[in-house]
Amino acid sequence: MGEIVLPRRMFLWCMAVIYLTAFVSLYVQIPGLYGNEGLLPARWQLRYSGKPLVEQLLSSPTLLWLGPRLGLDTHTAMELLCLIGAALSLAATLVEAFRDSVVFFCLWVLYLSMYEVGQVFLYFQWDNLLLETGFLCILVAPLTLIRGSRGVREHDRVTFWLIRWLLFRLMFASGVVKLTSRCPTWWGLTALTYHYETQCIPTPLAWFAHQLPVWWQKLSVVGAFVIEIAVPFLFFSPLRRLRLGAFYLQVLLQVLIILSGNYNFFNLLTVTLCLSLLDDRHVYFWLRKAYKTDNGNDDSKLWSWLCYLLELVVWALVIVGTVISFDLQLDTVKKGISSRTAFTYHQFNLFLKTVTIPCIWIGVLSLTWEMVTSLFRCACVSGFFKRFWGTVQWTVFAGAAASMFAVSLVPFTFIEYDSNSRLWPGVRQAYEMVDRYQVVNSYGLFRRMTGVGGRPEVVIEGSSDGVTWTEIEFMYKPGNLSASPPVLTPHQPRLDWQMWFAALGPNTQSPWFTSLMYRLLQGKRDVIELIQSDVSQYPFHQQPPAYLRAHRYRYWFTESKADGSFPERWWRRVYDEEFYPIVHLGNSFLEGMLNQYGLKDKSPPRRLSNTTVAQAVRWVRSQVRGVPVPTLIWTLIACSATFCLVQGLRHKNKDVEKPSDAHKATATDRTENAADGSSSDHHEKSDEQQADEEDDKEADSEDEVEEEGEEENEVDEEDEDEERIEKR
Repeated sequence: MGEIVLPRRMFLWCMAVIYLTAFVSLYVQIPGLYGNEGLLPARWQLRYSGKPLVEQLLSSPTLLWLGPRLGLDTHTAMELLCLIGAALSLAATLVEAFRDSVVFFCLWVLYLSMYEVGQVFLYFQWDNLLLETGFLCILVAPLTLIRGSRGVREHDRVTFWLIRWLLFRLMFASGVVKLTSRCPTWWGLTALTYHYETQCIPTPLAWFAHQLPVWWQKLSVVGAFVIEIAVPFLFFSPLRRLRLGAFYLQVLLQVLIILSGNYNFFNLLTVTLCLSLLDDRHVYFWLRKAYKTDNGNDDSKLWSWLCYLLELVVWALVIVGTVISFDLQLDTVKKGISSRTAFTYHQFNLFLKTVTIPCIWIGVLSLTWEMVTSLFRCACVSGFFKRFWGTVQWTVFAGAAASMFAVSLVPFTFIEYDSNSRLWPGVRQAYEMVDRYQVVNSYGLFRRMTGVGGRPEVVIEGSSDGVTWTEIEFMYKPGNLSASPPVLTPHQPRLDWQMWFAALGPNTQSPWFTSLMYRLLQGKRDVIELIQSDVSQYPFHQQPPAYLRAHRYRYWFTESKADGSFPERWWRRVYDEEFYPIVHLGNSFLEGMLNQYGLKDKSPPRRLSNTTVAQAVRWVRSQVRGVPVPTLIWTLIACSATFCLVQGLRHKNKDVEKPSDAHKATATDRTENAADGSSSDHHEKSDEQQADEEDDKEADSEDEVEEEGEEENEVDEEDEDEERIEKR
């Protein structure tokens, strides 16, 4: 694999943006979810027993234990940590120097602190994925703040390889679990005929995708299986064009998911992981710039033709295997392509047993190759001290990479029991030690397709007299039949998501729903803002409802009319059953449920902290209250991207005005100087070169300078006219 300076920088910038999105999205929802009068107050998760701080951190690794020491209650401390995380991630987005191991460690600790008390509203796979990726960022990012240099490190490819391995585990497991679950819709290739209307929060394009013919939906399922199960093996191909092909297929899948569904930052995070498949050469191709290698020698024509032939063979095998496995045939009657699953569950299970252990060995060989090549690069560094220091760094980070890879094998082999049982017990013990920190996780999305008989949806109704009932409409989840599906990526409304899960079973499976009914009867504004950020849109904003109830409906997308025109409504629905009975404050059923789940706060009300920090946190809250969260997030992202773009253009103009001595830098420094548009790296020059530059500034006239051997050969022909500067 070629140089990865630019993809690594792009990856770190994208991770800073995703952290910013995650912290801002969570921050706005903290009062309603975890506040003292929220659905699941965070302080219930922290039992202050008087133990030493170290013991408390070991029992529950969250910085919220420090709240009382700062004079802050748990709610205020949680908001403060979110604001610090948002500020750090914003700084890392704008300034490259903050894309540092120390900063990413702080971001990881802050998000882990939120996760520890987040309960059901933070137990999503993308939260686990963000924590695992964020931990790897600590190894990938440079120590800029401490060392003061952003130069290329010889072990960078080793640590960056861990991102590729994580991407492989995520995609391969996501494809495998769809078939190991024995879900009839995945085996029958009909999952997407239900998916678009039954996913948590669809987009408007999901309605149009739902109207596509069945043969196309089935073919799309086939494509998803190929991209998630077969293509990930190309991540470790020694041929770069195969890796690039795998990159574009993964990005295509993620973009289609983003267009048809609101999955917050998850798909953006997956695309960020895909950057590990790129190299500097391809990024220069995007930028329409010539990529210059150190030796400048092109591969022989014979070798190039052999590579092309091998690549064609690989893609041909993928296509032929797909045709055979899913019995793809042209259907002239329906004018489409017919498909069906041409293998059995037993055959797939046998395939999984056959490939799981080889997958591990592929990872071992690929990681070993990166380690060996990086060690060779360390040995080729000139200067004893630099070579020694580079070797020490390589030893530390190679050991860390090997450890992370070994521990990740435990959750990866969860997809196949026999392979998991064959792992070395020491690896399993190491996994159990780090499991609580979410540094490695198992993945598997859309294991089973829900809503085959119609999308279940819980609708809450309120009344002031018990006779006339008014539906309480949420901002994002389906409710009003005429309301257009929203577009809110990368924000995740966590209450709306849990309402989707609650509709899949009885109310007893979602204890927090009782707390929601209780808080709405009390008229708690923080909870109401989870439903409508503009409280005036809430039907009972002037006075809380006296009675509440909830019913379950079955929702479907409407169909286009016979003449091809669009219907007036997006949804149609039928009544299913009662989900929650009529309750009011003091109701015996409601009181019993609150006591059963421990949702009623028996402690006396606590006074608000009046420290300077607490007042500052409350002031920030007052400034963002009522602002739509997607608007807030996209404003921050747009401003950050604009700032980075302007900074990049200014740097580009400065580069044009620089003397041509800058072209005498090493090839690595040239690559670094062209990297991230948000900031630039200064080339490290020798004392002699610095003296030459100072003399150039003091010179009063210019004369022609004779070419100087090998150094002048590095100067491009287009820059020869600028090589007329006086030197002393």
